[in-house]
Amino acid sequence: MRVVLAEDLFLLRDGLVRLLQAHGFEIAAAVASGPELTRALAEEEPDVAVIDVRLPPSQTDEGLQCALEARRRRPGLPVLVLSQHVEQLYARELLAGDGPGGAGSGAGGVGYLLKDRVFDAEQFVDAVRRVAAGGTVMDPLVIQQLLARRSAEDRPLKRLTPRELEVLELMARGRTNAAIAARLVVTERAIAKHTANIFAKLGLEVSDDDNRRVLAVLAYLDHGR
Repeated sequence: MRVVLAEDLFLLRDGLVRLLQAHGFEIAAAVASGPELTRALAEEEPDVAVIDVRLPPSQTDEGLQCALEARRRRPGLPVLVLSQHVEQLYARELLAGDGPGGAGSGAGGVGYLLKDRVFDAEQFVDAVRRVAAGGTVMDPLVIQQLLARRSAEDRPLKRLTPRELEVLELMARGRTNAAIAARLVVTERAIAKHTANIFAKLGLEVSDDDNRRVLAVLAYLDHGR
């Protein structure tokens, strides 16, 4: 699996290169700036891109904007964005996308993680693989903040049982029913029932497509119905 990596800090970039190579990934390019990233994505056509939100020359959201532009040019390009801090705006923009390649189109293959997750090699590599396979990966802290912000005033969320809230959080992270069932040590049939109840209580359209259901839940948590 070929990866384009963008990170301006040399030590972290070198560490990520070594980590990914150790887990069987091929590094097509490892770059340190927005212009370099744009060229690498166009020339290398990677299977997945791992991108720091803040890159030179602007050191604002250059990496994110490069990712969005790349997905507009190549719809469905899997992109995992890394951020130093929880920025719900960045997560929302990445998931909403723009145009036919945006995550909002259901193309999938998007993720948003805090850089702290990089230090858990298994979790990070799993996130890269899930995004490359077309899944959606969201940092748990982003989900927790969205849940906390909405639960204080949201009646539909208050109608959810404690177990349904657990399932909702895992669903919003991009976990499949099978993965949620394994995590909670219950049957997949039980999780299917919980997810149906969650969608009904939140007034969301039921979907078996993992990416679309993640987007639906996140849209609800961030904006309401």
